[in-house]
Amino acid sequence: MIKFPKPFKNNLWIMAKKVAIKKTPKKSVLKTKEQSLKKIFVLDTSVILYDNKSIKNFEEHDVAIPITVLEELDNFKKGNDTINFEAREFIRYVDKLSAEHTLTNWIPINGPNKGSFKVVMNEKVKVDAQVVFGERKADHRILNAALALKDQFPERPVILVTKDVNLRLKAKSLSLQAEDYETGKIKNIDTLRTGRTIIEKVKASVIDEIYVRGFSSAALTIKTKPTANHFYILKNSNNSILTWYNRETDCLERVQKTSAYGIKPRNAEQAFALHAVMNPAIKLVSIQGVAGTGKTLLALAAALAQKQEYRQIYLARPIIPLSNKDIGYLPGDIKSKVNPYMEPLWDNLKLIQNQWKETDKEYHKITEMINQEKLVVTPLAYIRGRSLSNIIFIIDEAQNLTPLEVKTIITRAGEGTKIIFTGDIFQIDTPYLDSQSNGLSYLIDRIKDNPLYAHITLEKGERSELANLANSLL
Repeated sequence: MIKFPKPFKNNLWIMAKKVAIKKTPKKSVLKTKEQSLKKIFVLDTSVILYDNKSIKNFEEHDVAIPITVLEELDNFKKGNDTINFEAREFIRYVDKLSAEHTLTNWIPINGPNKGSFKVVMNEKVKVDAQVVFGERKADHRILNAALALKDQFPERPVILVTKDVNLRLKAKSLSLQAEDYETGKIKNIDTLRTGRTIIEKVKASVIDEIYVRGFSSAALTIKTKPTANHFYILKNSNNSILTWYNRETDCLERVQKTSAYGIKPRNAEQAFALHAVMNPAIKLVSIQGVAGTGKTLLALAAALAQKQEYRQIYLARPIIPLSNKDIGYLPGDIKSKVNPYMEPLWDNLKLIQNQWKETDKEYHKITEMINQEKLVVTPLAYIRGRSLSNIIFIIDEAQNLTPLEVKTIITRAGEGTKIIFTGDIFQIDTPYLDSQSNGLSYLIDRIKDNPLYAHITLEKGERSELANLANSLL
């Protein structure tokens, strides 16, 4: 064993200590830089009620949940609506993650490259939102939670995420960053597909072939790869024809303007809509268009024309009044409360029925179907949890649904079921939804080029000249 002199040992110890002192600050500085790059997102209740999995969608960044949000979710946990389901699922998820932790400490979020989350208690802040806005309310306590985090972590960006536009404005007035929840949003609503394309200067021989044979090779007309069940208007200087692309045959096939239960299409888009609903190979259809374009009427007429093919016809719509009041504000039993919201569906049904005389069998057939519950008009909330087989299911005002609600409805479909969504993505009555985040836009954007799906946008109003005037000028 080599023995070093005592002074030499002391020198080694001093050198090692100096090296350790030099290395320690570098690690601390590196750690601080890494932490400063990670953001802290503060979630509002509206985000969780829109998507219970939202906490997982912020990549490596951390997520904070104000205690006020948990208190608000407690009020939503009972009920059968989608927001009640979202509240329950989120509460269960947080309970599972926090099984071995306290919620006031940062808890890792399940998944690769995920950050952590914690619950922020009501803490004292330099700028009190409740004092600034002169009112004690949940939104202001949520703002205070975000402001407290901003004071606690001055080196890290703190961002409030909410679907409430007014809350975002209040946050920005307090110099607090605020954003909408972007997951699932359609980035460019202007490019949302219309479901139909006009092709000019088509060879006369191609149009003649389709008139005679009923179809023509798609390669003769369409240079780019066509989308499944897409509709085409072929034109030249002398003639035109309506067609659709059949993926199985790789051909353009003719679409004829045929009537459905007395309702005749008045333009090319309406003919396309009727064709899509009445095509047995297409199981999912979306029809988008402004008021008066005939969305619901065409879907219902096509469904009645196929009544022999399905066990039942369901007509449903979400209960969303213009003032967003709950149905409890109306007097009477549940049927009395629901009927005012179902009136537009009954109006369309009466219009179809009145195409016939009271002595005609078609007139009486509709009354008979209603009495025997072969044709059912119902609130959409009553559909959750059911398995729907061999029915044709029309969902009106689908723009008022969230992407999760649309998914939930489609997953209810059993064997032999066809589902039709109708709505106007620019006329939304639900808080926290817009033209980019609603379920109908999400469906049109995500389920494209699938042989089971067809979409058409109706652009020309056919209700009346007065309705067209309102749509164009007001």
